[in-house]
Amino acid sequence: MAGDKPEKGKGEDVKSVLADLLPDLLRLLAKYEAVELEDVELHAKKMVLEFLPAVPVAPPAPPTPPAPAKPTELVMESFEPPVMTYPGRVEEVKIGATRSEGGSRGRTYVIGGETNPPYYIFEKPPPHRPIISMDVFDTKVGLPKAVKMHIKDVFHDPGEWAKRNVDKFKADLVVVHLLSMDPLLEDKPPKEALKTVEEVLQAVDVPVVVGGCGDPVKDAEAFKLASDMFSGERLIMSSVTLDMADKGILDDTAKAIAQHGHIALAFTPIDLNMARELNRKLYGHVPRDSIIMDLTSAALGYGTEYSYTIMERARLAALMGDKELQHPIMACSANTWAAREAWMKEAEMGEIWGPRELRGPLYETVCAIIYLLAGADWLMVEHPAATRTLRELIDTLMKKGASKPEEIRDWVSRKLG
Repeated sequence: MAGDKPEKGKGEDVKSVLADLLPDLLRLLAKYEAVELEDVELHAKKMVLEFLPAVPVAPPAPPTPPAPAKPTELVMESFEPPVMTYPGRVEEVKIGATRSEGGSRGRTYVIGGETNPPYYIFEKPPPHRPIISMDVFDTKVGLPKAVKMHIKDVFHDPGEWAKRNVDKFKADLVVVHLLSMDPLLEDKPPKEALKTVEEVLQAVDVPVVVGGCGDPVKDAEAFKLASDMFSGERLIMSSVTLDMADKGILDDTAKAIAQHGHIALAFTPIDLNMARELNRKLYGHVPRDSIIMDLTSAALGYGTEYSYTIMERARLAALMGDKELQHPIMACSANTWAAREAWMKEAEMGEIWGPRELRGPLYETVCAIIYLLAGADWLMVEHPAATRTLRELIDTLMKKGASKPEEIRDWVSRKLG
């Protein structure tokens, strides 16, 4: 029984048996870490069971992967630009008319017709080249010296001025500004002021724009007279406005423009809702293919971002199906010369600004490029150097739009100088 003293002799027998079993037990424990005993009785005064914490066995470390081989050539991957289609299309507008078409122009132009955003050449090149116009004034005006130095000998002869714009400066159109009609200047009657338009039409064979003085009553009268006097020439009347509608003279003006086959330049001040409203009023009289929009062009540094945004929004809305904005856009980069940074003397601006003879054309060129990328189809430009630079830029854009990507990728490695 447990607790009784073992008889003498039995203890010695137990020790002998344990001594014989102990090596086998140790060997089994080393091998299996556990031993199960069967048919064994334990007799003891006190038994202590001790549970030792389990020690986690870490898994063997994975073998170290071999170092990756150094690449010996570039991995060639292909890229397909995301080409989209758009539900809307900008109206095409033909400017000018040849003799066979009822006019007298030697050249005509078509603008508009876009079905994708400006210069998304990976989708489709522009359908028509943007055009550039230059100005002629029918009265003495204050022009920046950097501009006037190029036309000072023909400044008082609108016909010769127009010829220089076309023959030397390569303008596509000539804009004749009839500022002499302005009630605050000479207040000439429209019929007398229009003699300058007739003179310019005889001097050049490009399409002509009849520019008003900003007074809605005088301008409306001049546009009606010009429409009749130059019937069939497909001139542009710049500009018809909502002010004319407010005075009740827009309908008659629009009817005269349409009756004689001319084009209306619809001006609104940076507001798409106003642009839609004016276009709706014109639709009752003027064909859709005879309307161009002037959404207002701010000078560089004086709100260019607002003008860019309104042009971009108008073009994207047109492509998405807004029929009231599906018209070509005119942008006037010549407005840059209203900014003092373009024309002030270097002494007044500081050396860092550089000479105005270079600074001014650069200002106008940058402004025009911004509007070109916003979707402008027609640029009104003032300085000959800006005109030349923009023509080269447009040539490049149009060429790349018609070329294959692999033929134009070398620009990445071009060096200047």
